[in-house]
Amino acid sequence: MALTVGMTASRTRTVTAQDIELFAQVSGDTNPVHLDDAYAANTQFGKRIAHGMYTVSIISAILGNDLPGEGTIYLGQNTKFKAPVFVGDTITATVELINYREDKRIATFKTTATNQDGVLVVEGEAVVLAPAT
Repeated sequence: MALTVGMTASRTRTVTAQDIELFAQVSGDTNPVHLDDAYAANTQFGKRIAHGMYTVSIISAILGNDLPGEGTIYLGQNTKFKAPVFVGDTITATVELINYREDKRIATFKTTATNQDGVLVVEGEAVVLAPAT
């Protein structure tokens, strides 16, 4: 696929309690704000929240599977977490190609994720090595 500045791709996923529990198991991040209803009720969020990196992993899925796609290698990601993600939220992650160095196959993407209410929950930038065409 020829990459052109301005190209976008998105994925949407509804966050489940099982997603959060499995992510905790795989990542080793068992912070009770993610896993314990009673604990989370006494935090600033009032209920359990998804791991920030779980949301970022949706962005990773886009880059590795959709745009640029299979064979993509992550080189870097900066991320700002703007709002919490709760069980039941439907998250839409989007990547937009903002720079491409064709000679080196280095692609830079604006990365965002919003919830079902349009609230920005994650923003950042990813740099990847695009697959050879």
